[in-house]
Amino acid sequence: MRPLRVLTWHVHGNYLLYLAHAKVEFVLPVDPARGPGYGGRGTTFPFGANVVDVPAGEIAKESIDCILFQTRQNWERDQHEILSPAQRRLPRIYLQHDPPWNEPTEERHWSDDPDGLLVHVTPFNALMWNSGRTPARVIEHGVHVSSSARFTGELPRGIAIVNHLKQRGRRVGDDIFFQLRERAPLDLVGMDTEAVGGIGEVFPPMLPQFISQYRFCFSPMRWTSLGLALIEAMMIGLPIVGLATTELVTVIQNGVSGYLDTDPERLVKPMRALLGNLEEARRLGENARRYALERFGIARFAKDWDATFSEVAGRRSNQSPVVRVREAL
Repeated sequence: MRPLRVLTWHVHGNYLLYLAHAKVEFVLPVDPARGPGYGGRGTTFPFGANVVDVPAGEIAKESIDCILFQTRQNWERDQHEILSPAQRRLPRIYLQHDPPWNEPTEERHWSDDPDGLLVHVTPFNALMWNSGRTPARVIEHGVHVSSSARFTGELPRGIAIVNHLKQRGRRVGDDIFFQLRERAPLDLVGMDTEAVGGIGEVFPPMLPQFISQYRFCFSPMRWTSLGLALIEAMMIGLPIVGLATTELVTVIQNGVSGYLDTDPERLVKPMRALLGNLEEARRLGENARRYALERFGIARFAKDWDATFSEVAGRRSNQSPVVRVREAL
């Protein structure tokens, strides 16, 4: 039996790379302008043969089993521009990567599709979104990093990984990063970070190896989803220091795998302690790594998605079914 063919857009490269561990074929629309979502496989990520490019103008002729939406543009505009009427009636999933941006408790999700499925990437996001009439569930992240990337910690500095820190502002904790950078040595990597004295973007496949030299990973985020880069840091054995907000509070245990607090000033002491004690940083990092492997392993992630695609597309699966975590709120 041929694998299911799932049409989706290239929105979050790292997520798509991990999602491609599922046993389906992903069809990516491509246009010459390489507009948002239409860049196809590209050259940044090492996708396997199950990720294929198809010209956007040819998508309507493709045999597709399921549509995976990932942005509001995909839902409200893209599907009407590139899909045939029959394809728009196919089984469909909306993958919601983020918590609600406008209203943290009342915002209703725009897909509002009783015949579809809304997948949240963290339980916190599912808690905060009003999923409306759309059945909803959680599939937590899955991450895989090379065995060659492991914590060394020889650089007594912390590292924060935030794209576009200056533009995104308080939501991602720009003020907190600058505040604590005055109290402890912190570096910053991510897109456009040179504008605020950061290192700049590190080629994503090389990021785990690059950050392995740091003593800890710092998350200044006030309101966000659980970042894949943070999980990658845990996977290679970095302890995590950050704000006790959103899903992160269920991931890091103080004194075991890192330190969290809602008062940024109370993070300075554990930061300095880790900078002065490599072995303690190694101990916390090993605990973080064990937890990440257990909760965010790539095999569990791929299995959950395989079962979900099979269920939504109406195909029998030899995997155990995914339990629906949250119905419409």
